[in-house]
This record gives sequence, C-alpha cells and structure tokens, in this order.
Amino acid sequence: MSAKSILCSAILAAGLGFSGTALADSSDPIKIAIHNWSSQIVGAHVVGKILNQAGAEVEYVPSDSQVAYTSMCEGDIDVVHEVWQGSFGVAFEKVVKQGCVIDAATHDAKTREEWWYPLYVEKLCPGLPDWKALNACAELFAAPETKPKGRFLAGPVDWLKHDAERVKALGMNFEVVNAGSASALWAELASAEKRNAPIVLFNWTPNFIEAVYQGKFVEFPPYGKGCRTDPSWGINPSMTYDCGNPKGGYLKIGVWSGVPKKWPNAYKVIQKINFTNHDIAVMAKLADVDGMEPEDAADKWLADNQAKWRAWLSDSSS
Repeated sequence: MSAKSILCSAILAAGLGFSGTALADSSDPIKIAIHNWSSQIVGAHVVGKILNQAGAEVEYVPSDSQVAYTSMCEGDIDVVHEVWQGSFGVAFEKVVKQGCVIDAATHDAKTREEWWYPLYVEKLCPGLPDWKALNACAELFAAPETKPKGRFLAGPVDWLKHDAERVKALGMNFEVVNAGSASALWAELASAEKRNAPIVLFNWTPNFIEAVYQGKFVEFPPYGKGCRTDPSWGINPSMTYDCGNPKGGYLKIGVWSGVPKKWPNAYKVIQKINFTNHDIAVMAKLADVDGMEPEDAADKWLADNQAKWRAWLSDSSS
C-alpha cells in the first residue's frame, strides 16, 4: 500500500469517526479476488477498505476470472464482488447449486456484454446494428491474419464469452481474435477511431467507454436460458450459443460458503454492498481515463461516496 493510500485511509477513518474496534469474527484475512479489468480491481479495493473499516483484515488474491469459482469452492478465495451474468453466470450458478458458494447480494447495476462498434462504422456497413448486416459486411473488418474473414476482437480468453461458438452457430464469416487484456481492447479502439477504420470488438456496460466514444452493441437473436444448453433452442436447431448475451444482466457478489460462519459480521456488511451502473463506470474511469492506481482510485471513490458506504456499515454493525 502506498503512503498516500495509507494516509487517505487514515483520514477517512478519523474523519468519519470509526473506532477501529474489531468485529467478533475470525482474525484470518478475508481473501478478495482480483481480476483483469479496471472496475473490478478498483472495486475490490473499495470492498476491502470498507471491510477494513468494519474491523476485518483482508487479502487481495489475483485470480483467473473463471478459475475463481473453483477456488472459492476450495476455500482459496472468499469474495468475488463483480460476478457478471454474461461472462460468469454459468460458472457461478453451477457452484451456487453445488452449495460451496453463496449468492450473497445483487447490485443495482444492470449489465450488458456484447460485440460493439464505433458509430461511424454504420456509414460503412448499412443495416447495423443487426447482426445479419454485420455479417454481410464481414470482409470490411478483415485483418491480415483473418482475410477474407472479418476479425472480431474479443476480450481475454479467460473471460470465456463463447464467441467462437456463436460465430459457428450463426454461420458468421468472422474469426475471433482474443486481446490480451482490457487495455489492449481500448488501445485498438483508440487507434481505429483516429483512422475511422472499421472495427468490431467486445465491450460492456457499465464502463467508461460510453462516456468517451459513441457506438452501439450488435443486436443478435435474443438471449434465452436454453441458448447455452439446448441445441434445439433458437434459430440453429443443432447448435448452442445461437443468440446474443443477456440484456439487463445481473451483477452479483459471491462468497465462499464458509464466510457467514467464519466472519458473520463482515458477511452482514458484504450483503449490504450495492454498486450502481454509475459507481462501476466511475471506478473504471478513475483507472482507465484518469490514470489512478487502484488503491488511490478506491480512496477517491470512498471519499466521494461517504454517505452510501457508511450506511452499509451502520446497517450491518454488531
């Protein structure tokens, strides 16, 4: 932790009148997952600092965003605070059903994760945002390594979006190329924007992107529960993933099943934590646009939202 972060945390605690008295919980640190996108990393530190104020010790554990749910079942991770339905719903719901992970809370934030293009692309590819129009213009998006097929720039492999399965199920003339990180996505977008070059890439909301670039999500066949599990569901009767991702998807907090017993008071706080679309977008902006380090961005968010997170503590105090 930087000296600046320690000072900011001390000022917050002193200014808000927290006594620092430990809750009647285990003294072991609560292990919070750190993934590979900015809002999640900043938010993890926000959650950790709130639990610190409640008297708990925390530890931040870098984790593959898919392996995290298996790690929770094994007790190696205690909290994942950004469970996106589109990317992680299948893995998360599986371990909840098994009983080793608890669906602890649902944020007010509503999510969407989908193929996305800058608005200027509509002049080059009439009929957008319909996916059939995109497919008809596939060659427009070709890269040297995908010609004559179009390139879809996907997120990192561990985000597990099943884009290749969708391309196959819908008979699209595209190849999926995975970016190494979220920052790589935004670098390619910025480069394309400067040149007015056609690009279609993975994006999501809430995110800072919507405040910087004009663009739209591609509209695929509507999502339904049978899309990912029942080949007979949807427009392709022999394949799954013949649909788009959920619109208005959930954003949840998951915890290891042992958390309520080991840290009962901290668990009460976790159940109260509730981020909005604006909260998530601001956390991403502080890191990706303003260039702040995650801990400093977390301190900034906490300083600007005192009434909100203080209520989560006061409503859950022992």
